[in-house]
Amino acid sequence: MQPSDLITSAMNRIEVCFSPGEYHLYESEFDLVVVLDVLRATSAICTAIDHGVKEIIPVASVEEAIEYKRRGFIAAAERGGEIVEGFDMGNSPFSYMDPALKGQTIVLTTTNGTKAIHMARNKKTVVIGSLNNLQVLCDWLIEQERDILVLGSGWKDKFNLEDTICAGAIADLCLESGKFKADEDSTVAAKFIFRSSRDNMFAFLKASSHRRRLRRLNLNEDVKYCLTPNNCMSIPVLKEGSLVRLNHEPVEVHSLS
Repeated sequence: MQPSDLITSAMNRIEVCFSPGEYHLYESEFDLVVVLDVLRATSAICTAIDHGVKEIIPVASVEEAIEYKRRGFIAAAERGGEIVEGFDMGNSPFSYMDPALKGQTIVLTTTNGTKAIHMARNKKTVVIGSLNNLQVLCDWLIEQERDILVLGSGWKDKFNLEDTICAGAIADLCLESGKFKADEDSTVAAKFIFRSSRDNMFAFLKASSHRRRLRRLNLNEDVKYCLTPNNCMSIPVLKEGSLVRLNHEPVEVHSLS
């Protein structure tokens, strides 16, 4: 074995899982999971925590959210890109910038993102990622010296482009640190899809399926916000069933280019 082989074998891994439908193929190898749902759940969660929301309780079903609502909690629910009837909020990041929500607990259920969080809930560490908190998240991940799985929420257990781009960005930044290796083709593919799109992600995603859904719902401003890197400095982490702000030192934000 060459010295370089020894160095590579000692590195931690970072891998990309495209959707919850493939999670079972990866889950046993990782105890640190980054959950992504770029359009829009995890972008909204990062925004909420960044704007002072105390905690978000992610639930898998609308029925659970209704039960919390009956008990007096602020509850938000989204299905198919739209706010569920009977709720005042869905998963638009702009909803969570309201100063009245500062210090509050919010219960949230979404089509894809909260399902992925629920699937990963038994792992030692589950953090929430988005393009919005990309740099601060990657700087923290690099410090952990642990194997990392980046889990895209996809669309109803299928591959989607925006989560793959974000996963590729995370993988690329971590691999460039020299502290990680990647064995899976999914990680290599995500990295190069990100590199192909990073100069204009909004244009690159113009034909993506979920972008088309959101455009039909007149949510282009949400899309633009969710595709804006590094406008949040918070890393939400799952603690006893709630997403709260991870205590970490803010770092200087760098350009993607």
